[in-house]
Amino acid sequence: MSQKSASSQISDLKKALDNFSQERDWPQYHTAKNLSMALSVEASEIVEIFQWLDGQQSQQLSPKQKAHLAQEVGDVMIYLTMLAAKFDLDPVACAWQKMEQNAVKYPVDSDI
Repeated sequence: MSQKSASSQISDLKKALDNFSQERDWPQYHTAKNLSMALSVEASEIVEIFQWLDGQQSQQLSPKQKAHLAQEVGDVMIYLTMLAAKFDLDPVACAWQKMEQNAVKYPVDSDI
């Protein structure tokens, strides 16, 4: 079985999210402002998982903590994908472009 490209998976996710939203008449609420705020809230829920853990504990989550993290990562991905779709952006392509910029900004032999 061949794996789909990341862009193909993002495209499929966009379609599924759009269908899910349309079926519930939610597009009226999915403004860029609202989606960006929801994305921020969900990212904060990831922070909350790690809030009182020390560095070592944060590397060794319990199965329950890992399941919670997976749910919040899913929420972040959903809102990020929906926000990107509002502006016809491919989040994977955006990440690759940013990596290229970072490589120039932070060369391997730099002192940051």
